[in-house]
Amino acid sequence: MPLTTNSLVTARTNARRFALPGSLAAVAVLGSAMFLHGTGVHANAISASALDDQSVSSLAALDHDMETLAARVTPAVVNVAVTSRGSDDDEDGQTAQRGIDPSDLPPQLRQFFGGGGGLGRGAMPQQQQLRHGVGSGVIISPDGYIVTNNHVVQGATQIKVTLHDRRVLTGKVIGTDKLTDIAVVKVDAHDLPAISWGDSSKLQPGQTVLAFGSPFGVLQFSVTRGIVSAVNRAAPFSSDARTPGGLIQTDAAVNPGNSGGPLVNAHGELVGINQMIATNSGSFAGASFAIPAATAKAIADQIIKTGSVHHGYLGIAMNDVTPQNAQFFNLDQALGAIVSQVTPGSPASNAGLKNGDVITSVNGKPIENGGALQVQVAQLTPGTKIDLGVLRNGSRQNINVALGEYKKDGEVAANDGDNGGQSNGGKLGLAMSDLTPEVRQQMNIPASVNGAAIAQVRPGSPAEDAGLQPGDVIMEVNRKPVASADQLASNIKTVPNGKEMLLLVWSNGGASYRVVTPNQG
Repeated sequence: MPLTTNSLVTARTNARRFALPGSLAAVAVLGSAMFLHGTGVHANAISASALDDQSVSSLAALDHDMETLAARVTPAVVNVAVTSRGSDDDEDGQTAQRGIDPSDLPPQLRQFFGGGGGLGRGAMPQQQQLRHGVGSGVIISPDGYIVTNNHVVQGATQIKVTLHDRRVLTGKVIGTDKLTDIAVVKVDAHDLPAISWGDSSKLQPGQTVLAFGSPFGVLQFSVTRGIVSAVNRAAPFSSDARTPGGLIQTDAAVNPGNSGGPLVNAHGELVGINQMIATNSGSFAGASFAIPAATAKAIADQIIKTGSVHHGYLGIAMNDVTPQNAQFFNLDQALGAIVSQVTPGSPASNAGLKNGDVITSVNGKPIENGGALQVQVAQLTPGTKIDLGVLRNGSRQNINVALGEYKKDGEVAANDGDNGGQSNGGKLGLAMSDLTPEVRQQMNIPASVNGAAIAQVRPGSPAEDAGLQPGDVIMEVNRKPVASADQLASNIKTVPNGKEMLLLVWSNGGASYRVVTPNQG
């Protein structure tokens, strides 16, 4: 609980203490009024009888079902206390969003986040080499395998796992995967209560889910109820566009300390691993996110089998198909992933994928968007052969690809994402420049990127609305390559007033398609 909330509770308590006589006086006055107007209806309002079982049968049945569900799942939930040798650097750029700001916690809770804890808002620079953190986990096998988040156990030197029966066991990290934020911990025990995996692909917005864990690290074995708010969400706080999405969004209350705990469906099946929250305060604000079971199980199985994780690698950048850009690719439906860049020498390049190809299926399974494609590829192991259903200029074909291996620092799949050599793209609000050696060096543009560089973007222009920035390179206009700033300006002028155009834009190391509506004139 934030200190501000705690202060409000204290203030109310004090107010009640000192305002009691006035409250009694108010009751007495109201009581006199009731007697003056008769006692029949007013007496009933004060002392309403309890509802009978038939009146609340549906609510009572729902309560009973939730109690049964919670009782079934809770024994498989664990509290994970970690001592780690941490640094202030977080390689995936997400700790600040998931961390705990000690100043937001009551004094009695701050002790559990000594040494800086979660590196949240306003956290002080780390003073100690060791730090402590608390998260959650879920038992997935009777012989002691536990799934949690990578960010819960990252850098751990000691792990203590508290079971529902209050036993405290020493945990050992079997393996972790930073890309998906999944880790597997093992305790030396047998005949433990384990949860079964569910099919996260069947989740739909509106379905009931329960979230379990240890909010703030000390409220152990808590359960909250909510609904699935959305599915297939992109990772909302990742600074790395390569991070697989496909996340489950829910309004079940999740707070720091719930990380790694289970999200279950109405059947008590594990459909997600709680990962992060969207918040400005550091506490739950109505939107939490979980890693889908399909991803978590595939990663956990790899870790348990081999102790490590190897992700498949395709070697493309991509955009989602949208109603705005579908027309440029002769598509009837806004479904699929558009290839916006192919890495030279990658599996995608070797298989013949090209810019502008629209991937609609993997091994016959339809692909809804780029995020779904990314999740599927990341779950597969290197060397796996997949069959991609592709639309190329409206023509359907199948392309077989043997996946490579994801490398942390390599280029891999990403999501959206007049004089003196300058030419003014007036309809878009751009000043462009040819890609001279000087411009390439100044803007750090690779030699493999061809087109025209953006020198300036006019505030409030269509280009700014589309997210274009100085240093970006426009490579194509309406699927036609651009070789110079003058050619870009000429191509833009040929687009009818008010007609949308499709730009292929290189930005921040990757290419993506942008739909832009030019100004009139």
